[in-house]
Amino acid sequence: MVDYLIRGIFALKIKFYLEPFQIVSVKEVDMIKVSESAVKKARTLMEEEGKSLTEAFIRVGVKGGGCSGLSYDLSFDTEMKEDDKVFEDNGMKVVVDKKSFLYLIGTELDYSGGLNGKGFIFKNPNANRTCGCGESFAV
Repeated sequence: MVDYLIRGIFALKIKFYLEPFQIVSVKEVDMIKVSESAVKKARTLMEEEGKSLTEAFIRVGVKGGGCSGLSYDLSFDTEMKEDDKVFEDNGMKVVVDKKSFLYLIGTELDYSGGLNGKGFIFKNPNANRTCGCGESFAV
């Protein structure tokens, strides 16, 4: 049994039992998959920004906003933060902050360079609704 004390306006003591759980390796989970076209475009953009391909990675997150309530945030970064989760697919490192982790499980990051629009595409199995442009979603 574990006791947690939550402090705020009111103090509340919560007791619960921890059940055994299975530890799954990152490769089994495939948290975020990155298509070959997305890897190719990301590397090109990283080089254009002057970022080292050995040190830089894709940072993916979720923030409030957009037509559907939540929107994707994608950037290239070289600095890890304390609560980051790190994954790798097709030779590309993807980093997700702890808060965004649950929204993005199983997501595939793709890139489209077609006539209907160029850009990164998030194929998120957790999204119940997306806006027309695909940049925001709801769960």
